[in-house]
Amino acid sequence: MKTTLTVIGSLLCATPVVAADLRVSITDTSGKPVRDAVVTYEPAAGSAPVGIKAPYVMAQRDMNFTPYVLVVPAGATVSFPNQDAVSHHVYSFSPARKFQLPLYGGGLSRSLTFPTAGTVAIGCNIHDSMQAYIRVIDTAFYAQTDDKGVVTLTNLPNGAGDLVIWHPMSSAKGGETHLPLSVQGPIKPISVQLKIRRMAHAGGGY
Repeated sequence: MKTTLTVIGSLLCATPVVAADLRVSITDTSGKPVRDAVVTYEPAAGSAPVGIKAPYVMAQRDMNFTPYVLVVPAGATVSFPNQDAVSHHVYSFSPARKFQLPLYGGGLSRSLTFPTAGTVAIGCNIHDSMQAYIRVIDTAFYAQTDDKGVVTLTNLPNGAGDLVIWHPMSSAKGGETHLPLSVQGPIKPISVQLKIRRMAHAGGGY
């Protein structure tokens, strides 16, 4: 199914500067804000290495993974503490990082490194309702939407690049919507509309 995409706004060209900020608002087709979308900018000229700011944690709490979407740079190590009173078996079959963390009980934790950029869908082999995602990125320019569906990317370098909006429930291929972007000075805010397949998780919203 073809992604429904609406871009509102335009680029405003002015005297060239070293860097610019970009505000992106994301909604679904009914106008509802989309939270937990990961917005990245990949300059055609390449990006500086992404700093690894540990710790990165995806906890098991109240029979859910927390957070639902975790963004980490390639090469980061993520810990998976079990804060429930029952045991969990954490796994993924995603090509970006296939793994198994065999059954372990409350109060214990396991850790794993994610060396390759991509999307890693996380599940529990014992509790099928538990779902989460790790978005592994390899650009220094990224942010995750809040409850208002808004992010601001800062200090984007001048030049051409690719703006990528990813959400686990987006109908786009791989959950990714790509927009070409040319930065030549201040940038007007951009609004993007995504077609969302369904409610993403038990907490409600997207």
